[in-house]
Amino acid sequence: MRKKRTSLKRLPAWKALADHSKEIKKLHLRELFATDSTRGEKLAAEGAGLFLDYSKNRVTETTLNLLQQLAEECDLRARIDAMFGGEKINTTEKRAVLHVALRAPKNATILVDGKNVVPAVHDVLDKMATFSNRVRSGEWVGHTGKRIRNLINIGIGGSDLGPVMAYEALRYYTDRSLTFRFVSNIDGTDFVEAIRDLDPAETLFIVSSKTFTTLETMTNAQTARDWLLKGLGGDKAAVARHFVAVSTNAEKVSAFGIDTDNMFGFWDWVGGRYSMDSAIGLSTMLAIGPDHFQSMLDGFHQMDEHFHTTPFAQNLPVLLGLLTVWYTDFFDAQTVAVLPYEQYLKQHSFYQLIHQGTRLIPCDFIAFGQPLNPLGRHHDMLLANVFAQTEALAFGKTPEQVKAEGTPDWLIPHRVFEGNRPSNTILADQLTPEILGKLVALYEHIVFTQGAIWNINSFDQWGVELGKALAQRIIPELEASLEPELKHDSSTNNLIRRYRQMKLKS
Repeated sequence: MRKKRTSLKRLPAWKALADHSKEIKKLHLRELFATDSTRGEKLAAEGAGLFLDYSKNRVTETTLNLLQQLAEECDLRARIDAMFGGEKINTTEKRAVLHVALRAPKNATILVDGKNVVPAVHDVLDKMATFSNRVRSGEWVGHTGKRIRNLINIGIGGSDLGPVMAYEALRYYTDRSLTFRFVSNIDGTDFVEAIRDLDPAETLFIVSSKTFTTLETMTNAQTARDWLLKGLGGDKAAVARHFVAVSTNAEKVSAFGIDTDNMFGFWDWVGGRYSMDSAIGLSTMLAIGPDHFQSMLDGFHQMDEHFHTTPFAQNLPVLLGLLTVWYTDFFDAQTVAVLPYEQYLKQHSFYQLIHQGTRLIPCDFIAFGQPLNPLGRHHDMLLANVFAQTEALAFGKTPEQVKAEGTPDWLIPHRVFEGNRPSNTILADQLTPEILGKLVALYEHIVFTQGAIWNINSFDQWGVELGKALAQRIIPELEASLEPELKHDSSTNNLIRRYRQMKLKS
């Protein structure tokens, strides 16, 4: 049993950090580097095949020691052990939090309520692999005997976002003879655009819903079912050849028309936002194949082990998590920018805000030593931009430097950059399934670290559940043939009435 948590701001390390931050705010990264020529080598760490340079942070050795002391005072080590030990650390839902079990090797033992869950995990993985191989080889055919060439994942939230990200990130490794689409939005346009150019006879739907009752997912699934039957002559037997389920509700899966032999399950200790490496990742396995999927799981597991066993001073998720605590609580930073320099990970451009905005935005730069698509000088130029951005953010440009370039006096203020903007740089060899697993696990454990420090349950989603419950109440009010009695606030009541009037015009 863990000891009762002391209020965060009463902890000795917190108080020391609050005092220490006043001194650090006076320092510029230019000064920190100028007074220590080896800073770039000292403030670096390596784990599970990832290299982290965190030297361009507004920290000193004292800062890092105090942050690690804060982690100790918050009982982070015991909390990590509790998660890996299967304790029900999701206190509001009374559930274990065991995404780490989803990528544990077959010989591992992870207990939940006294039962080793690892064999069941591998049973599902084996079932997924068998099914994926059948589809990818052409052995599995649709109702008319045509080969499956199109796969559409229907889900929402964690049942969509993880698979979409994995597919985009690992597109290089996908079977290009197969088309993958993802439908999550209840807006009908999402479904219409996904199936617009597809042949129902060659299309397989993966319906991902643990309970098989999720409103958005099941609405889209029913629409997909109607589209399929319309295209295949109405024979309901076709559903079993064109739909599979990722769910635990066998009764509803069967009622939908899906063969429960093609139902892939998971467990209540798998949080939606942590589920891409469970059966929710079936679309990923179909895209990249079971071997690459296993490599991704191996990458997850390597980072899990690093997080579980490495001292805090060299622990990548702990270091990055503590740095976010440092900037959030003592510098009023309100976000962290994660900036992958790899097209498959979809970088975006908002650097002017980071360089010259009024808010401090710490950045994580992610880059790879080897390109997946070598093309002349492209990769050298890409990596030059990574290193240049971190250098520019850290050191900026002084008025003296700008003036020395011959800039007119009136223009100097517009070309000065304050710098002192913190960043981390994460380097890996190449974007492989294994490395993707390591990166996702890294950020999973960063979030865990932050939750442990702030005493926040990182695993429930009651706000989302409230929205779902209210939507269920409003839907019949929008669809009622007679004017319903409305008991919401005046704004919601008025919006419902206005929408009902707009419907009448269609």
